[in-house]
Amino acid sequence: MSDAGALHDLLAEGTALTIVCHNNPDPDCLASALALGRIAERAGIDERRIVYSGTISHQENRAFVNLLDLDLQPFDPSTVAGRPADELVAFVDHSTPGANNEVPEGTRVDVVIDHHPADDVEARFVDHRESAGATATMLAEYVQALDVEVDETLATALLFAIRRETLGFLRGVTRAEYEAAADLHDVADTQLLRTLSSPSVTGATIDAIADAIENRMVRGSVLISHVGRTRERDALPQAADYLVTLEGVSTVVVFGIVDDDIHISARSTDSRYDMGNVLETAFEDVGSAGGHQDMAGGRIPLGIFADFADDDERMVDIVEEAVTARLVAVFNLSEKGGGEARAEAEAAGEEDE
Repeated sequence: MSDAGALHDLLAEGTALTIVCHNNPDPDCLASALALGRIAERAGIDERRIVYSGTISHQENRAFVNLLDLDLQPFDPSTVAGRPADELVAFVDHSTPGANNEVPEGTRVDVVIDHHPADDVEARFVDHRESAGATATMLAEYVQALDVEVDETLATALLFAIRRETLGFLRGVTRAEYEAAADLHDVADTQLLRTLSSPSVTGATIDAIADAIENRMVRGSVLISHVGRTRERDALPQAADYLVTLEGVSTVVVFGIVDDDIHISARSTDSRYDMGNVLETAFEDVGSAGGHQDMAGGRIPLGIFADFADDDERMVDIVEEAVTARLVAVFNLSEKGGGEARAEAEAAGEEDE
């Protein structure tokens, strides 16, 4: 672990701390932000805020915020631009201005704690561990090392985030996740953990998942589907999580139109593929994409389809054709009818070796 004392000393220099969550934050990001706020309080920072962009629409994430009574504020660029040196900015669960956040590129960042793949992470304090199963695990370590009081709310938030990020200790889990969970278990509210794990689901979410099931295209072990237009952005990863369990399928990509963007969610249980690299290769020239080897996401502004803005039905059809064509190409499905997708090495540009 990076020096906890160095983090504390840096925070002790500040008079204010803005903790920036990534767009549409999930429990791992939110719990990590809560923990870093407690560490900052311990270091003597009285003015603290947690900010985010996008929406908190997934029913699990909404329940997490509401039941834990988290104090969140919409992101305002003025809070991070042109600030004095003693007003600190921290990123948790993401690392780069302008990448999965609305922070202007070039903004000075003081603290970064993250476990997602990224290059050239820059801040005064950086703990960037791609090997970690969850950012919440890293914050739990700092909380313990700095002797920060762990109350029921913080313990529940961190423990739920670790469980959720690792899919119940089945994905990307390391010994550190189990150790953190053991430390948090006796303090956490187990009844609240059960409630958070089974929130109510909206009819719109069920409809979107149903559309993804109906619209699926399977070639070999690769499944591609779409939900058309939906207001439930978080139905896409839920649909991907469900469809990747289909017999014979190991890789799934689901996309749909949400407001003014195309959102994409991918899952894979095939260790040959790096889904973050695959989506980045497919869409980096028209939008943004990235993530882990086994799960990734992306977003494409609808502006590239502006010619069809007056005909929504036609736009949905064009988006389906365009996005599917890019996925078919990046997975080489048109050439490899058996569904042999482009593997991690190829997606990472190593095919030239």
